[in-house]
Amino acid sequence: MWPQGVAGGPSIHAIAIPPLGDVLVPAFALGLALVHVVADRLQFLEASPRSRWLSIAGGVSVAYVFVHVLPRVGAAAETIGESETILAALDYHVYVVTLVGFVGFYGLERFATVGFGSTFARAGSIVGRAVDGSGPPTARAASTGVFWIHVGSFAAYNALVGYLLVHPEEPGAASLTFFFVAMALHFLVNDVGLSEHHGRTYRGYGRWVLAAAVFVGVAVGYATPVSEFTLALLFAFLAGGVVLNVIKEELPSERQSRFWAFVVGAGGYSLLLLTV
Repeated sequence: MWPQGVAGGPSIHAIAIPPLGDVLVPAFALGLALVHVVADRLQFLEASPRSRWLSIAGGVSVAYVFVHVLPRVGAAAETIGESETILAALDYHVYVVTLVGFVGFYGLERFATVGFGSTFARAGSIVGRAVDGSGPPTARAASTGVFWIHVGSFAAYNALVGYLLVHPEEPGAASLTFFFVAMALHFLVNDVGLSEHHGRTYRGYGRWVLAAAVFVGVAVGYATPVSEFTLALLFAFLAGGVVLNVIKEELPSERQSRFWAFVVGAGGYSLLLLTV
């Protein structure tokens, strides 16, 4: 009998092992979606003043943008510079896109919270009666519109993150894992903010929309090839959105955020990114 593996012996059928990325992407997509499903069950995040864990999560997200994403997006600026687009004529083309992401998400946030005027703003207030269905019909209608604008913008945001799971800015399991951890903690911060703003309406419908949006983004990512130029633009845009969404949760005085917890999150993740 021929020992297995010896030339001339019986053939051995190797077990096909899929590339690590093919395993990590769906697993990480599921993890990101589950953040929205389980976030409301994490009672320790509802502490007042603001939970230190949320401030740590915000610090991690910002550190990922400034230490990991922006340097690589800046390195990809040559791709944009060589493209025949209007951005190629600008000296700081990549950072213009980051600014567009920052301003764009600020505009969406402002529109979602202020609505079409002061009446809609009152109707969409954080714990207004309209959210609980006890307000007048006009307030309830306004609040519903504000809710879907808000959730729709974050669904697009989540879909973009899902898309970039399939097309990471740098190949490799480590880069993908860093992206997943930063975005999972960022989603947690976003989820708590949306839950506080829209109450049971968000917990009943919105969180499922955001969870599903991640899978939509992943599906589009698998179906759509992307150039280095487009990838640089998408990551630059996402960077601006992440910074804005963290700042809006950390800076308002009524949040009573934890500065030193934020520093720990930002400093610790920066150190990890720089040493691994």
